[in-house]
Amino acid sequence: MTTNCPWPGDDPLYLAYHDNEWGKPQYDSHKLFEQICLEGQQAGLSWITILRKREHYRQAFHHFDPHKIAEMTDADLDRLMQNPHLIRHRAKLEAIVKNAKAYLAMIAAGEDFSHFIWSFVNHRVQRNDVPSLETVPSKTAVSTAMSKALKKRGFVFIGETTCYAFMQSMGLVDDHLNQCACKTPLQKSDEN
Repeated sequence: MTTNCPWPGDDPLYLAYHDNEWGKPQYDSHKLFEQICLEGQQAGLSWITILRKREHYRQAFHHFDPHKIAEMTDADLDRLMQNPHLIRHRAKLEAIVKNAKAYLAMIAAGEDFSHFIWSFVNHRVQRNDVPSLETVPSKTAVSTAMSKALKKRGFVFIGETTCYAFMQSMGLVDDHLNQCACKTPLQKSDEN
């Protein structure tokens, strides 16, 4: 019998996110950049809080265009600190600007963001055995390595737990429960 993961509860927005986004492999650098910024906003909060504010973040941060974000000034951030639809935490808002600059520096250095992110899992989805939510880790050696590498490149609000949540949401790891209808089917090549 298949069932969904229980964490979205019966919230329609959360259920749609679980069914259509969470754990689906994402290779688009722009979408990966947006998600890594939003995961940093979550620190200390629940993901549903950020998900409910996601469209407001997109409006406030130029739909996560890193070029436009990198040009944002202290005055822009002052204005955003008055926006009740965002998490009004100055360091978190500043982190999006810093991350945009770090992202652009990677591009300028010839690093493709998607290739860089997926290199941590050898460009293959890591399908985990998840019999229950209690078996899902909050961080792994891979998320720790990703966090260190991102920090070295200038990213902030990107600790090992945040990196693991990012890996889950962007489908680098499949942590859907084994019986969840969204679980990636096991491939023959995965059995080796």
